[in-house]
Amino acid sequence: MRILWELRSKPLSFRGLQSQCNGMSPSVLNNRIKQLSEARLIYTSEEGYQLTELGYSLMQTLDPLREWASSWEDALQQ
Repeated sequence: MRILWELRSKPLSFRGLQSQCNGMSPSVLNNRIKQLSEARLIYTSEEGYQLTELGYSLMQTLDPLREWASSWEDALQQ
């Protein structure tokens, strides 16, 4: 999920993605990229890794959960 989250707004290179994922090890990141590519959620372009239409669709499906989590966090801080 972290990789998909980081790619939601723009393509990222391998190093950019690794940096955004708090320095995830290269072997773990490569493995996750392979899995997400096989699942057709991300692809490689000239600009780097980015979400496919299915990947964007998944992120839109999860938006209500993200909004709920944000509201929950706000409620806990009150």
